[in-house]
Amino acid sequence: MRRDDTPESRSDHDAFEKECHAGISEWVHEQLNGKVTEITRLERWRPQWKVTYTANDRSETILFRGDRPIAGRDDLRFEMEVMQVLERHGIKVPHIYGWADAPKAFVMAWIETEDRAPGMLHTAIENPSTLSDERWQAMLHSMSDLGDLHALPVSDFAHIKRLSHPPKTAEEIGLHQSESMYRIGTKLGAIDAPLEFLQRWLRRNVPKHRTQASFIAGDAGQFMSNGTEVLALLDFEIANIGDTHWDLACFRGRHPYENMGHIPALYRRYAETTGTEVDLRVVGFHTVGFLQLSGIASKFFMNPKARGGNWIEGMLEYASITRRAFEAIAELQGIELDYDFHLPQPKVQTWEDSGLQKLMTDIERLPTSSAFEPWERELLHAIPSFLLNHARYRDWFEKETMNEIGQLTGQSYDDLDSADAALIEFMTADEAANDCELVGLLHRRALRLSMIIAGTDPDFENPLFHRLDPILS
Repeated sequence: MRRDDTPESRSDHDAFEKECHAGISEWVHEQLNGKVTEITRLERWRPQWKVTYTANDRSETILFRGDRPIAGRDDLRFEMEVMQVLERHGIKVPHIYGWADAPKAFVMAWIETEDRAPGMLHTAIENPSTLSDERWQAMLHSMSDLGDLHALPVSDFAHIKRLSHPPKTAEEIGLHQSESMYRIGTKLGAIDAPLEFLQRWLRRNVPKHRTQASFIAGDAGQFMSNGTEVLALLDFEIANIGDTHWDLACFRGRHPYENMGHIPALYRRYAETTGTEVDLRVVGFHTVGFLQLSGIASKFFMNPKARGGNWIEGMLEYASITRRAFEAIAELQGIELDYDFHLPQPKVQTWEDSGLQKLMTDIERLPTSSAFEPWERELLHAIPSFLLNHARYRDWFEKETMNEIGQLTGQSYDDLDSADAALIEFMTADEAANDCELVGLLHRRALRLSMIIAGTDPDFENPLFHRLDPILS
């Protein structure tokens, strides 16, 4: 079997992790004149290490923030350069110590804080995110920090290649992030019929009155707090120049996987602290864009060859996020959606049932180590668990989807691929007139996929089925 000629592929997991630890210790010694005393790899879908070291008889802690397994070549350095600009302007971000080559990472101050939900759906399903009164007050305070970030001069980011040519027209500002992700998704073969429809809808519904381009966090709403105090804003890997309302949409898109509280109250506080009125319909538009971008990204996480990729999180997010994007459109256009669905009796596929259950049994017995943590074993176990459900309900899912596409197009299909190709072709004809039928069809499709993942009828206590909170009412 051919293996890619990279350091990662030439070593097993334990050896690779050992190499990372050695590189971290060497960097701390050379750059900080310190001696590492503890290294802990954090539960995320990117490699990150919490590192404790001693220097000058003091104990210090830092974070090595590594590269996503599906990231572009310069994504990690881009995030570091953005945070360095923010730090120079006094925005609350962790101090950046510098760049490391082995492992590929940038090093920042560790922020000691209360536990924060990791914002991942697979953890929210098992342990739903809660919001304490203190965290809610910190959330409200963060609106002021977000306003400060939005007020930064766009020109101060011009030396960063990705931000050197900011959008100017309403169309460029409204579509800047989504078009970029759509191009990447098309190149990698990740754009399917639901994602294609969302991109076409965005192009047809750009808010023409939004002509102010600002620096935006891109995945706003992530910050560390202590009590009611905001300590540091986090995660700028998709920062950009665009519409500030994109960032406001992020809070709505992330909730409730990471509990953001009462979203309209956050928008009111943002308006109060910035003196800028929030246009809720524009937030609705950018909710579609943020969720569509996230839906495409979720497919990248499912790269089977990526070391450290989180395949099952990608699957969970794809199903839930795309459904919620259609719910955002439905609210804007007054489209009524159907949630009254029921799983049929499972159709047992003998070989798949037996083989996948055997795989699940043996995965539970796998030993864990510093390079293969218990949480990683759980994520691996979740893959055959999903595939077992998919095998049992696949025929139902495909038959229902093909029948609905056939009713819309007036044709019949032998397989889902040909039905999807016809559906995309159908989208080109007077698209706005067909929005109601297409949104309903694609929403039902995403809902059925979520039902297969959960193995249940829609259960709105399960974050996988949580409806997008309305904001217009």
